[in-house]
Amino acid sequence: MASRKTGDQLGREVLLPSLPKRIISLVPSQTELLFNLGLNQEVIGITKFCVHPNQWLQKKTVIGGTKNFWFDIIDELQPDLIIGNKEENYLEGIERLSKKYPVWLSDVTSFENSLECIRLIGGITNKQEEANSLVERIQLNFEELKEIEPVRVLYLIWQNPWMAAGSGTFIDSLLTKIGFTNCLEIERYPTLTDIQIKDLNPELIFLSSEPYPFSKKHSKVVSQAFPNSNVILVDGEYFSWFGSRLVHAPSYFESLIRQI
Repeated sequence: MASRKTGDQLGREVLLPSLPKRIISLVPSQTELLFNLGLNQEVIGITKFCVHPNQWLQKKTVIGGTKNFWFDIIDELQPDLIIGNKEENYLEGIERLSKKYPVWLSDVTSFENSLECIRLIGGITNKQEEANSLVERIQLNFEELKEIEPVRVLYLIWQNPWMAAGSGTFIDSLLTKIGFTNCLEIERYPTLTDIQIKDLNPELIFLSSEPYPFSKKHSKVVSQAFPNSNVILVDGEYFSWFGSRLVHAPSYFESLIRQI
């Protein structure tokens, strides 16, 4: 089979088949993207967290979790392309897979990175036209978002200890894109104490549905702990999934802004 060299978003050189026919996705948001690019036949393996589309979780071979690959299952599938992500997957597993298979990695820390990722994945899977069309729809939908008055937000992703999305993250980039101000200027995903959160004094505290499954009961507890902040539960998929879900994200953000 003819092959070609390409680079991934980490600048790694990857030798790919010209027409990948046995693809494994190691990231939920990228699995959804592959589905929306029309790669139903080509995708043969996904993780147990790849819940969209639901029918794929029922029909495709599950190869473990995003940070716990089942290497024996992957070897049985004999993929000709594996698509992963720097942050969501684990280095040891990626290095082990790279010794046997072409592994292409995304690295998405901004809205612009996400659009580049969609285009690049379209390129390596021979779905460039579909990917370009998807990017255009995402850009158009975000351009139609109404401007809002800046509101200082703290986006929590975990409790015990509290963890939040800081600067240099995709979540931070989306908050800014919508018009919010992330009150946490520390990079990546720092842990915070109650005192630190009170000192930040956010106008809004967003409790994400993932990776920690915050619910209404948590909202009440957080509201009591930080009475000066308006606490709102948010759908983490729209803030952290960097693939085709971005098409529908602006509509969700508009409904969220109306709620505020």
